[in-house]
Amino acid sequence: MAQSVEEEEGYSREFTYGLNFNSNGGLLGGAMIKQAYHLKDRWYQFWALEGVEVKHPKETRVQNLVNGASFVKGKSNYLFVLRPQYGREYTFFRKAAESGVQVNGIVAAGPSLGIMAPYFIEYDRSNYVLDPRSQQYYLVGPVIINTEQYDPNVHTNEGMIVGAPGVFKGLSEPSFRVGANAKAGVSFEYGRYMESVTGIEVGMLVEAFAGDMTLIPGASNRNTFMSVYLTLYYGRRR
Repeated sequence: MAQSVEEEEGYSREFTYGLNFNSNGGLLGGAMIKQAYHLKDRWYQFWALEGVEVKHPKETRVQNLVNGASFVKGKSNYLFVLRPQYGREYTFFRKAAESGVQVNGIVAAGPSLGIMAPYFIEYDRSNYVLDPRSQQYYLVGPVIINTEQYDPNVHTNEGMIVGAPGVFKGLSEPSFRVGANAKAGVSFEYGRYMESVTGIEVGMLVEAFAGDMTLIPGASNRNTFMSVYLTLYYGRRR
């Protein structure tokens, strides 16, 4: 008997790429690429690479009311992570050849390469003196603006933080951490034809690192991170 539309044969290979959103990454967590291969029946194996930023849950962006510059209060380091992953995927419900939704269960694990980058600020080191009569500060000598790694124990006057040069300054002085990650999730794939795929993956991920992982001095910092994630992806299959 011929197969029903819902029982169309699966694909042998799939390549996808997409954007990652997660509870540790703010508005946009990062990006991913993935290559999957058919094993047998409804089972597939895949290799994936994710690149994300991990933020401290206590991060708060504030603004200098004098010049309008913004910075993250107390932040001393960025944390970026590269996650090579190997995983298995099982198709619970297979989509029809030209329409429908496919539902997959996913598990994956792999090493984590953490990249710690200093968070720099521009700090006003100029000499100001207080006029006792007007109770106002006046500049004495030249304006001195230094670019320094933010340390809330040193840079105690937030009014003297006149800016932040951005992430690329910090990436010029990286340090590295080694860890591991594992995740489990479910994906929902849409597509009008078997050779095209658009999907959403949702799930949970746990990740642990060795070494010092201080992102905000004075706050509670940890070596293990758990997150809920959502990945929007697009790709081709054959």
